[in-house]
Amino acid sequence: MKYLNYLLLAVVFTAAVVGFMHLSPNRDTLFQVSTIEALFRGEYDGNLTFGKLSRHGDFGIGTFNALDGEMIALDGDFYQIKADGKAYNVTSEAITPFSSVTFFEVDKEVSLSNITDYKNLKKHLDSLLAEKDLFYAIKIEGTFRYVKTRSVPAQTKPYSPLLEVLKNQPIFEFNNIKGAMVGFYCPSYVGGINAPGYHFHFITRDRKAGGHLLECQLEDAKVKIDYTDEFYMMLP
Repeated sequence: MKYLNYLLLAVVFTAAVVGFMHLSPNRDTLFQVSTIEALFRGEYDGNLTFGKLSRHGDFGIGTFNALDGEMIALDGDFYQIKADGKAYNVTSEAITPFSSVTFFEVDKEVSLSNITDYKNLKKHLDSLLAEKDLFYAIKIEGTFRYVKTRSVPAQTKPYSPLLEVLKNQPIFEFNNIKGAMVGFYCPSYVGGINAPGYHFHFITRDRKAGGHLLECQLEDAKVKIDYTDEFYMMLP
């Protein structure tokens, strides 16, 4: 564990010194803006435009300046799920305080059906990930019997910590809907840097609604996994 922590610190230091515009050509890289710990503390001021973020990935999740909704990137298109639950196209000038993206390239694909809840889905996904110390980008597309999501409204200064904001989060529910889950599995040793385990956002197939995934029942879907063995972070 100590070795992994030192390794992570070395990666972060390298990203800060070398600069995020001079990355490895390896497309199996998770590029991250800031840390999840900074977001939880209420650091919602963005420091990177989505125009620049898109140079580092076409798939991912995150949020917006002042915590104005949930971000989902799918097939090179970036969407903003605002507090009304609707999806809006993101302009290149919009800014993010926290995001994780990669260039999605399928390494493994399986079919799943009759998944009763999110907990059961995570158990199935666990069986597909051979090495738990890597990062994985995961896309799940298909038909869902039920999906529960949330978003957050834009905040004003002085910002409240994220856990306080989430006490009043708008909740959205979908039944018998086609759509896509976009997200990542992060290893346990990145606590404070990113959220260990699974983190998904959902968007409907017509790209009109979605949010941060809270619960789901899956009828039939394709799971596509991209093994991601490099990590770069832009410091807050």
